[in-house]
Amino acid sequence: MKVGLYFGSFNPIHIGHLVIANHLAEHSDLDQVWFVVTPHNPFKKKNSLLDNYQRFEMVYRATKDYVKLKPSDIEFNLPQPNYTINTLVHLEEKHPDFEFCLIMGEDNLKHFHKWKNADVILENYHIYVYPRISEDAIESQFEDHPKVHKVDAPIMEISSTFIRNAIKAGKNVQPLLSKPVWDYLDEMNFYR
Repeated sequence: MKVGLYFGSFNPIHIGHLVIANHLAEHSDLDQVWFVVTPHNPFKKKNSLLDNYQRFEMVYRATKDYVKLKPSDIEFNLPQPNYTINTLVHLEEKHPDFEFCLIMGEDNLKHFHKWKNADVILENYHIYVYPRISEDAIESQFEDHPKVHKVDAPIMEISSTFIRNAIKAGKNVQPLLSKPVWDYLDEMNFYR
């Protein structure tokens, strides 16, 4: 089975995440897409994050009706901060029959060289890159790379930060979230 790993804080998960993941699950050679809920991204401040399990619960609720989309808490018990290479090695040990690939936005590919063991990742794993609105084209070193696959997915420019700020300002963001996620946020009074 070929599994695409979609890493993120998902704080909160929104329809943009679901559209991209579902597009990859339906229109690429990936059998499933796993939303890997990251406890602490080394490049992000931790103080704005909801609790790990609250974010996992939102991902679970958002994906439960999609057969090919799964929530993953695999990083919750790994050493912090989380590095993708460590997660990949751990997943391969746990699921030796699966082939794991990475899913990332074009904007993340620009900073990929800063990742821990980026060269090892690129050598051993396929990367599926979805488009983002950006001034720059895909980095030239990745243009014809055999492991980097540019996916013609819809461009989704929705940000979790925008959603959190809008909720705090009392704005209606329901159309940007799946109903189960909106219901949970509303019930728990998150981001207000």
